[in-house]
Order: sequence, then C-alpha cells, then structure tokens
Amino acid sequence: MNKQTKKIMTLCLVHEHPRVLLGMKKRGFGAGRWNGFGGKLHEGETIEEAAKREVLEETGLTVEELYKRGVVDFEFENDPTILEVHIFRIEKYAGEPAETEEMRPQWFTVDEIPFKEMWSDDPYWFPLFLKGKKFRARFKFDKPATPEYAGSVLERSIEEVEEI
Repeated sequence: MNKQTKKIMTLCLVHEHPRVLLGMKKRGFGAGRWNGFGGKLHEGETIEEAAKREVLEETGLTVEELYKRGVVDFEFENDPTILEVHIFRIEKYAGEPAETEEMRPQWFTVDEIPFKEMWSDDPYWFPLFLKGKKFRARFKFDKPATPEYAGSVLERSIEEVEEI
C-alpha cells in the first residue's frame, strides 16, 4: 500500500450575510465549478499568509481579517495524497472583487448558492460555515471533479468542534 502524504491547502469565503462571494474556477483543479478562493502554500508561508495571498491573486481583494472555521481532509480513491484544507471566513477586506485568469467572482445570496455546480461535499459543511460554527470533516471521493462531473462522495464524517 502506498504511504499517505498530506498537502496543506487553503479555502477562503467572503461571507457578508445574506450574501457570500464564490468564484467560478476557470482552469486547473476544479475547473468549471463554483468554489471559494485558495490554494497551495508556498515555501515559508503560514496557512494564513497563503490564504491572504491566494485571495488577492484570485479576486484582487486585500484580506484584512480572516477567521479559521474548518479543516477538511479530502481523499480520492487510488490516490495516496490527502488534501488538508483550512477553511477561512473573511470578514474584513479592501477592494472590489475582480475577474482574474483563474477565477470569476460572483456574489450569491445564501438561498441561491449553486450547490449543483459546486463540489459534492459542499452541501454537508457549508451550512455549518454559514452559521459561524467551527468544524472538522473528512470526505473520500471516487475521483476529482471536472466541469462535467462533481465527484461522488464515497465516505464522509463531519463534526462541529469548539477549537480548530
């Protein structure tokens, strides 16, 4: 059996109730799906620094305040790499969202969130996020999403926690 490795990632959502900012991924991993903003850490970066950099790169927004709301482990069948995704809520920022080469940002009211065009795990943890709860979760998929295929969740666990 292959040894599992972890890759640390970030995912940031601007939530100004009753609306949330999502981005249509235009290329690469998750293309064709609505998602938050984020990605990989660069060498020497903290998770928070990576989160702020990715939001700036993908939306043009400068993050002034962000709060960790969740950590989700994503696994894919026949892939030894676990994606450990740190999920942040952005509460204060400067600038206006702008389209970039990678993402097209759009505001949605919480009752219009396009779950059918998002990753198939989002309906499970998003409600906790929107309520301001902290959570830990694990999802195992058959394979990564494509524009045509959302990926099937084979296993899942999610729990509300006091601290992350």
